[in-house]
Amino acid sequence: MFVDADYPANPYPGARPDFSFVHQGGQFTELRPVDLAEGIPVLAYGSNACPSKITWLREELGLTGPVTVLRVHCTGLAAVWASALRVRDGQRPATLAAAPGRVETHAVWLATPEQVRVLDACEGRGARYRLVRLHTGEIRTEDGLLLPDVLAYVGASEIRLPLLVDGAPVPCAEVTQADAIGLVGVPGPDGLDATTITGDPQADDWPEQVFVYGTLQPRGTAWHIAAPWSVGEPVRAELTGTLYDSGFGWPALRLTGTDTVPGYLVRLRSPAEAFAVLDDYEDTDYRRVRTVLADGTLCWTYEWIAPVEGMITLPRGW
Repeated sequence: MFVDADYPANPYPGARPDFSFVHQGGQFTELRPVDLAEGIPVLAYGSNACPSKITWLREELGLTGPVTVLRVHCTGLAAVWASALRVRDGQRPATLAAAPGRVETHAVWLATPEQVRVLDACEGRGARYRLVRLHTGEIRTEDGLLLPDVLAYVGASEIRLPLLVDGAPVPCAEVTQADAIGLVGVPGPDGLDATTITGDPQADDWPEQVFVYGTLQPRGTAWHIAAPWSVGEPVRAELTGTLYDSGFGWPALRLTGTDTVPGYLVRLRSPAEAFAVLDDYEDTDYRRVRTVLADGTLCWTYEWIAPVEGMITLPRGW
C-alpha cells in the first residue's frame, strides 16, 4: 500500500510511481497483472499520472471510483512543454507531440465514462485541449502488450500547442519545470495523426477490432451480420483457448486451455454501434470480452459462458 505523500504533485508534472497501480481515497496499490477488462484508455503524459493529482481531482472536481493507471512505454511520442503558462499557478503545462524514434515512459488510465468527464473538465476540453484517438506512435504495457488507438488530450488552441525553441519542441524529460518557465519561443504544430472525439467516448469503441471464429467468420453463415461493419479485409488470426462444438450449429469458445483456435480479426467502424448488433446475435450464451491474440494483438471476442459438459472439442477450429 502506498500513499499520495510519497508522490507529490509539485513541481508540475509531479512524481509518478514506476509501476501500474489502482488509486482510491488517497492511497493506492500496485497492479499486477494488468487487467484490461474494462475502461476507456486515456494517455496520461503529464500530471494525471501523479497520485496526488488524482486525489486533487477527487477533492476539487468530484472524481469517484477506483482509478486504474497502467505504466506504458510510448514510441514516437513525447511530452513537450506547451506554449503558455497556466493561469492557475504560473507553471508551464505539458502537451503531446510526435517524436519519431523517441521512447518515453508514461501512463494510461482505464477510465470510466464518468472519470473521462472529470478529465474533460480538468483539461478544458474544447478550449485548451481536445480529446483525440491517437494514430501516431506505439503504446505498450510493460509486459509488451500493444494498446492500439489510445485516447489523449492534445493542444486545441495556441496556448496548449508545443512551444518551439529554435524550431523544435522541448521535451519535458530534458528541461525541468523551473527552467521551462523561462523558455522563449513560438507555438508550433504537434505533428500528430489523430482523430478528434466528438461527444462522450464509449468503452465499447476500444479496441476497434473483434476476433471471430465461428459463424461470423468471412463466408460463415452469419458473416452478412458482421460484414456491414467491417473495415478493410479481415485478417487470419489465432488465440489460445479451447473450442467446442455446441451441437447447435455453432462453436463455443472458452478462453482456457492450450489449443490454438483459428479465426479472423475484423476491424470495425463505429464499434459501439456494431456491437449493439453483434451482441444481440450472440445472445446470452456468450459474453463479449477483451482478450489478447497469439501475436499480442488486443481485441474483442465472444466467450461461451453456458455449460460445456458433454461437448466435443474442436482442436482444428470450426
